[in-house]
Amino acid sequence: MEETSREAVATAVQRVAGMLQRSDQLDKVEQYRRREARKKASVEARLKAAIQSQLDGVRTGLTQLHSALLDVKDIQSSLADVSKDWRQSINTIENLKDVKDAVVQHSQLASAVENLKNIFSVPEIVAETQQLIEQADLLQAHRKLIELECSRDDLMYEQYRMDSRNTSDMNLISIYFEDVQGLSDELAKQLWMVLQRSMVTVRRDPTMLVSVVRVIEREEKIDRRMVDRKKQSGFIPPGRPKQWKDKMFEVLEGTVSTRIEGSQSVTRDEDKMWLVRLLEITRKYVLDDLIVVKNLMVQCFPPHYNTSNRFFSLYHNAVSTRVKELAAEDLEANEIVSMLTWVLNTYKSVEMMGHPELHSECDINQLEPLLPQDVVNDLLSKYVQTFTSNITGWLRKALETDKKDWQKETEPEADQDGYYQTTLPAIAFQMFEQNLQVAAQIDGDFKEQVLKLCLKQMNTFLIRYREEAVAYKEDHLRDRKLPQCYVQYMIAIINNCQTFKESINSLKRKYSQSSEATDSDAAIERTLNEVAKEGCQFLLDEVFLDLDNHLNELLTRKWLMGSHAVDTICVTVEDYFNDFNKIKKPFNQEMTSEALRRVVMEYIKAVMQKRITFKNADERREGAERMIKEADQFKFLFRKLAAGEDTDRLCGAISAIAEVFKLTDPTLLYLEVTTLLSKYPDIRLK
Repeated sequence: MEETSREAVATAVQRVAGMLQRSDQLDKVEQYRRREARKKASVEARLKAAIQSQLDGVRTGLTQLHSALLDVKDIQSSLADVSKDWRQSINTIENLKDVKDAVVQHSQLASAVENLKNIFSVPEIVAETQQLIEQADLLQAHRKLIELECSRDDLMYEQYRMDSRNTSDMNLISIYFEDVQGLSDELAKQLWMVLQRSMVTVRRDPTMLVSVVRVIEREEKIDRRMVDRKKQSGFIPPGRPKQWKDKMFEVLEGTVSTRIEGSQSVTRDEDKMWLVRLLEITRKYVLDDLIVVKNLMVQCFPPHYNTSNRFFSLYHNAVSTRVKELAAEDLEANEIVSMLTWVLNTYKSVEMMGHPELHSECDINQLEPLLPQDVVNDLLSKYVQTFTSNITGWLRKALETDKKDWQKETEPEADQDGYYQTTLPAIAFQMFEQNLQVAAQIDGDFKEQVLKLCLKQMNTFLIRYREEAVAYKEDHLRDRKLPQCYVQYMIAIINNCQTFKESINSLKRKYSQSSEATDSDAAIERTLNEVAKEGCQFLLDEVFLDLDNHLNELLTRKWLMGSHAVDTICVTVEDYFNDFNKIKKPFNQEMTSEALRRVVMEYIKAVMQKRITFKNADERREGAERMIKEADQFKFLFRKLAAGEDTDRLCGAISAIAEVFKLTDPTLLYLEVTTLLSKYPDIRLK
């Protein structure tokens, strides 16, 4: 308290000092005193009120405690009286055991009396019920069955209550009502039979299906009541719970599965299109049945059954199981395609689960995939393997057929522009086109994969094609008379290269979303160019084999004396190029340029080999003039054949050499030769 008083005094001193810091504040001392007095009075009043409130609360609590004490004493006294009365009534309760037994017995007898009519008429009711079941009057048959079961169950329940250990009486009741269980089983068979034919029944007689559902609903209610009674008494009648509702869904599931599994009408041995036929029948069955479910079946079941979704689930699961079984079989390539196209595209399309009539009942986006992704990947991998093997075999056979055509004595066919060709490119790309069309039905990514595979196979095939073209040329060189149409078929081989290029570009535009070049593209382009260039080279070799003797006459004494070697060369070249006109661009242009280059090269080679020694200046001038004339002949010929811009330059090399031969002043020889070599620096190499 002293500590508190000191703190209060110190605080008061501090406040007074704060109020009287200036001299003019001394005039307000009385005003400050009255204000502080009012504050003090207010605080004291609040303290008194708080203390009074606390005292009132304590007083009320003491009063309630006193009242509670009195109540506890009264309860204690009452409990003592109850305990005394209970001890006195123990003997009386034991004497009432006989009364209790009598009550139980009376209850049993009352139940027996109540069911007496049914008990005596059990055989008659059993016969009536059996007849009703046979007549398919299911509701009336079930009503009779319930009467019999109620009589049996009530008697058993009362017997259980009286003596649960007395199995002999229980057995006696069971034996007497043994036909009841048989009737229940017989009725159940009828119900399951109707459910198994539910798709037919709901169209012809929907009331029959409604009766089945009503019977099952009744049994469900009885099952729930019996289970609840078991929780209370421990007794449940034999055969309960029947769980017919669960059994109903099992039957419907089995019915749907059987319908899907039974849709296969033929096997692979009987029909190569067995799988396509099977999938189409399955599609039709599922679509027709689900439309029936939506329009008719839903009305026969209670709303809480969620009939539409349940049947959609049943059909989806059945179809999924079936396609998994089919996927596990040893399917051929075309069958894999049919399967995946149906699973990935047709199933969710408007032709099946996405049908407009089912749209309101089924969200196709919520359906689980029919096949797991790993199974789909396995099928795609198997298809790729089979396709690779097949395409290799097809291309090999196509090439063998084309090679046989090369030996024919008739010219190859020409296209609408008159260019020679064979059927090989058309056959090859028809195979590719068919497989790409099939792949496009499955998936866009898979289509790209198959296209890359086709291009890869094409590259391998073209390498073999090149080898066969070389072998064809070598066989011809062994006997140049055979085959008779060697030149024409070699032209067709060259033209095929351009056709291959155009077909490949067409496939890529049609089936590829990517514009980027692949490794196969570059390899194919390179191989085709090599085949075409080698083919052109082979044809030129054929030309120059015929020209060999005439080329050897150039710049010889015979040539100077008036040989017709160049005339023959020009005629022969022109004759060959009448056939070479049937080579497609750009190969025909390249071939003409190469022919000019080789003719000029052979001519200059004849000059460099010094086959003739001119005796005097006159012979030299005569030879030079002949060379200039022949250069003009070559120029005229190859201009006619459209050899290109190099015609004048190349033929000018012969004229330039001739001008050197014309020189009569030796001092100018070095200058002319130097000028010649600067203009044609590669002459020395030739």
